[in-house]
Amino acid sequence: MRKFEQSHPWITFRCDLSRAGADLWLLLGEAASKCEHISRVPLRPATAERLHQLYLAKGAAATTAIEGNTLSEEDVLKAVEGTLEVPPSKEYLKQEVLNIIAACNGITKQLTTGTLPDLSVDVMVGYNRQILEQLALKDNVNPGELRTHSVVVGNVYRGAPAEDRPYLMQRLSEWLGGPEFQAPENAAVGTETVYAILKAIVAHLYLAWIHPFGDGNGRTARLLEFHILLAAGVPSPAAHLFSNFYNQTRAEYYRQLDQASKSGGELLPFIRYAVRGFVDGLREQLETIWHQQWDVAWQNFVHEKFQNKNSQSDARQRQLALDLGEKEEWVDVGAVTELTTRLAKAYGSKTLKTAQRDLNVLVEMGLVTKEGRRFRARREVILAFLPLRKRV
Repeated sequence: MRKFEQSHPWITFRCDLSRAGADLWLLLGEAASKCEHISRVPLRPATAERLHQLYLAKGAAATTAIEGNTLSEEDVLKAVEGTLEVPPSKEYLKQEVLNIIAACNGITKQLTTGTLPDLSVDVMVGYNRQILEQLALKDNVNPGELRTHSVVVGNVYRGAPAEDRPYLMQRLSEWLGGPEFQAPENAAVGTETVYAILKAIVAHLYLAWIHPFGDGNGRTARLLEFHILLAAGVPSPAAHLFSNFYNQTRAEYYRQLDQASKSGGELLPFIRYAVRGFVDGLREQLETIWHQQWDVAWQNFVHEKFQNKNSQSDARQRQLALDLGEKEEWVDVGAVTELTTRLAKAYGSKTLKTAQRDLNVLVEMGLVTKEGRRFRARREVILAFLPLRKRV
């Protein structure tokens, strides 16, 4: 008998989903469906790039914040863009974030070039090494090397016995790559995503339980989730959602991790907790994507309204409708011409009466609505193009 079987009997390398309720399967189905929707929606290049950068920043900020990094999400977004500057006293915080960003970008690049490796002990070791590069570490911690000493996490949880680490890591690698986490042949569309989500969560839990490295175990576990999701076809913005959710619910995250081991290895509560957060994140991403689609639909609608209208005043009124459509709130007539640089240029040599006349033309065309001296674009008209359904 190996030592961990006595000290950590919950490490069984089994995932029994027979008691998973309908609520969990419905959430998993929704997650797979939403991942498919996000991956198939064409975005404007600028929107796609911004979405990628934003959620990379969220993921990197979250996974380091859980470990105590105090850089804000805005700071990390600057790091993603290559513009972050910090004083020398915070350079180590910046380096920690840059390591995560580089690791995520490396995985993404391997995916796009078809060189993303299958999960293995070497891959997990490599991620740990990359995460800890150029960071000041304890004397007994070597990046990318399995620990040779006992470790206690937060004075609460003791990692698996050091002498069992090689066996446990090899066993974990084989289990994750085995049939238990493979979608059956000829399975319905989305089944592979469901298995990948389960695999990612279980991989996270088991790496946390084994705690194979002297440092960076949590960051390695969350990077492992990212790898698994990307490899299964989950769109890159969505693949960062677990880390972001764990950070947003940090107290519950630690409680769920603690309960998972104390319960004797009961996986379902942690899986249910993680999947709920993942689905909430997907819903938020879809709202962002739908907003862009509505924006495109509005622009197309405005251009159709001005079809075959090519005068200078037509061009000015069209631009006014488009720029006013970027604002959700009411705009006073006196501020309309200052909404954008384009409008300021278009009305620079005009009087306020010209702007009022143009706005009234847009009201008659059904593109703008008026309330006293205030105006706003009638973007809601494009909702008429949606399929008929009862509004709830």
